[in-house]
Amino acid sequence: MCARSIPRLAHNGPVNASDPLAAFLALRTEEGAALLASLASYDPADELAVATRLRREHPAELVSAALGQARLRQRAAAKFGAEDAGRMFFTPNGVEQSTRRPVAAHRAERFAALGVRSVADLCSGIGGDALALARAGISVLAVDKDPLTAEAARANAEALGLADLVEVRCADVTDIDTSAYDAVFVDPARRGGRGRIFDPEAYSPPLSWAIAAARTRPHAALKIAPGIPHEAVPGDAEAEWISDGGDVKEAVLWFGTDPGAVRATLLPGPRTLTGRGLQDPAVRAVGRYLYEPDGAAIRAHLVAEVAEDVSGGLIDETIAYITSDELHPTPYATAYEITDTLPFNVKKLKALLREREVGVLTVKKRGSAVEPEELRRKVKPSGPASATVFLTRVAGAPAMLVGHPA
Repeated sequence: MCARSIPRLAHNGPVNASDPLAAFLALRTEEGAALLASLASYDPADELAVATRLRREHPAELVSAALGQARLRQRAAAKFGAEDAGRMFFTPNGVEQSTRRPVAAHRAERFAALGVRSVADLCSGIGGDALALARAGISVLAVDKDPLTAEAARANAEALGLADLVEVRCADVTDIDTSAYDAVFVDPARRGGRGRIFDPEAYSPPLSWAIAAARTRPHAALKIAPGIPHEAVPGDAEAEWISDGGDVKEAVLWFGTDPGAVRATLLPGPRTLTGRGLQDPAVRAVGRYLYEPDGAAIRAHLVAEVAEDVSGGLIDETIAYITSDELHPTPYATAYEITDTLPFNVKKLKALLREREVGVLTVKKRGSAVEPEELRRKVKPSGPASATVFLTRVAGAPAMLVGHPA
């Protein structure tokens, strides 16, 4: 049942702790709101003392609900920014699974640029994407079948002054008629009782259903895991991999844009690298510079495009490290100047680092079974200098490349 009813909570009145929705609704009463406001800057380390003090004036269950919400708001600040997170409402799953604000804003801006004025946001969660769409001037129907999650989405639209653009409906997305909307956005659940779900057909709803729903409207976007196999991408979709601050966050299938296109988008920016249909780069000897492509470019299979942009080749046909004799600044890869190329040998590396008085050591790996912390323990870096070591393969052989950011 998805009915909404905010209780009138009398001072020291009962709160049903066994009903998460009732406890959540209690936070939206005048007393609950005041209690939450008083916890805006509380330190979780002092929670016991804070809880003891507050329970003298408020129902114990309400205090517990408020403290839990305050903790979630602090966690959510990394995704939504402190200002928004301090006003929003969250569930534990909502904090974990919601889209980061910069990513949601980028997607909303793409929808707006397509001329989309209304979107059916299916599997909306706590409303992260719906809020971004509304801020872009797009009216949104936000649908989620979980009553508590839907209520959080409704509360968030109201808290951020976007309720006029966001309608929240508690329902099964498969029952929703989207014909009145310019576009659909679907974010299927990719976690189950045992953790992450890797089979797209095990998503809830399945990816095949989401694709069918997407094809009913002029435009659509489907949020999927960045590890989706490229062969699972439909031919009539554009595939976009997105990273934020260097971390790959998601992939999106776009319909009604550029069928068959592949792109990597880096935030902030945005900066977008589009596939040019290049062949895999040739393998060559390690040059003066090593380029580590952004994860979105790697996931999008656009390493060849990055290599062409920096006039480089691969150090190994199976490793996404690019080498070049020249420095070509690019937003799609981080460049390092390589000072030493060694066969894998911990003793030689330890001697080299000791000779150069390297105490600040960054260890990166790709194609190596050795863990960075294991190597750090063995070489025992000490001294004022810094260096970066790459544990990898060069032309099929285990190798260590030593250098520093260019």
